[in-house]
Amino acid sequence: QVHLAESGGGLVQAGGSLALSCAVSGRTFSIVDMGWFRQAPGKEREFIAAIRWTGDATLYGDSVKGRFTISKDNAMNTAYLQMNSLKPEDTAVYYCATSGDSMFTGTYLPTSSSRLYDSWGQGTQVTVSS
Repeated sequence: QVHLAESGGGLVQAGGSLALSCAVSGRTFSIVDMGWFRQAPGKEREFIAAIRWTGDATLYGDSVKGRFTISKDNAMNTAYLQMNSLKPEDTAVYYCATSGDSMFTGTYLPTSSSRLYDSWGQGTQVTVSS
């Protein structure tokens, strides 16, 4: 079992930056992909970014390309999401999640499908004021 804990959320003005962290513990050797998702009130969960845990391949959602950057420190078992040029529409609860080896479909790029992520953090609120 993998345990995830997000931190770094908060309130920021439009145009500002925030950095989220996701601390990973447990069966980290079973992780294939690490992803970030978000969910705003009344909206469906949205894919933000993902990174291959044992490699460098990354994937971004269209709404954040060029503004957000996903990274990781395997030695620290921590993933990061650097968010720049934030907009009010980025307001949401942000979740980190991992996709384990039992969910791996053999693709080169990490997966964007929330169905393939089997461990989730509790979420951290990001609010962007206009």
